Amino acid sequence: MTGYNTEVEAADALHQYYHKLNEEISKVVIGQEEVIKLLLTSIFCQGHCLLVGVPGLAKTLLIHTLASVLDLKFSRIQFTPDLMPSDILGAETLDKDRNFKFIKGPIFANIILADEINRTPPKTQAALLESMQEYAVTVAGQKYELDRPFFVLATQNPIEQEGTYPLPEAQLDRFMFNVLLNYPAYDKELDIVKSTTSDEEIETRHILSAEEITYFQHLVRRVPVTDNVIEYAVGLVHKTRPYTERALDVTNEYLEWGAGPRASQYLVLGAKCNALLNGKYAPDIEDVQAIAQPTLRHRLVRNFKAEADGISIDDIIEKLL
Repeated sequence: MTGYNTEVEAADALHQYYHKLNEEISKVVIGQEEVIKLLLTSIFCQGHCLLVGVPGLAKTLLIHTLASVLDLKFSRIQFTPDLMPSDILGAETLDKDRNFKFIKGPIFANIILADEINRTPPKTQAALLESMQEYAVTVAGQKYELDRPFFVLATQNPIEQEGTYPLPEAQLDRFMFNVLLNYPAYDKELDIVKSTTSDEEIETRHILSAEEITYFQHLVRRVPVTDNVIEYAVGLVHKTRPYTERALDVTNEYLEWGAGPRASQYLVLGAKCNALLNGKYAPDIEDVQAIAQPTLRHRLVRNFKAEADGISIDDIIEKLL
């Protein structure tokens, strides 16, 4: 796509598109502007997103609406204890001429909603790993490329833990953001109830195509960053690693394990995108801080003392910032 004469023009266009996308999604999903911004940031950074929230907060509706306004192929996979890897990836079957033929699974779409991902055993969770990292799947020794852009948006219910399988650290690390959905404010909930208990059909329009999204993904990576912003991001990640040179007292006291280099990469990429969405042409330290919580939240492991003292991961990140 070459519709823009300069990078500045393209950056301005992305800023305008963000407002249009936010406006369109907010017609259906009310009161989640910050969550919408983080989802769009992860998409423009070619990242994946984990949404954690109690039932009834419109997690599924949000992702469905996002796919609709972005004009992308959408696929929903309901994770259950008996789900098999072939139910996600697809499988080889015999056709009428007794030749093996590959039948594609639901993973072959642009936006994948992995609903209640922690309800399925690790073997099936692992089926997503290759697709999230390599943008391809391997079945019976044959590699199949996935369509681009490709995002996995997974949901988790934090309160009902019976019959769930916690996501392995390696898989958690592949998600750019861990986004917490909170209850809506009183006035927002009034709007939600009014709009969802009437007979009115809310229609959304397509804002961006797959080709345009791919263009903006490359644009985000071309955004210039000063050394002091990169040093701040990498320094913040180093502070999370207990008993290392840059570790703070709060780190040594409350953390078992810190974040890896992927966190530093996502902090810088996320800061670039956050700057563009806010109408700036380069990120500063405030942009890194704006996305630090969702970037680090699932990469830090608390120790027993933190649990005993009632100190949450978010509390620790606040102290580090």
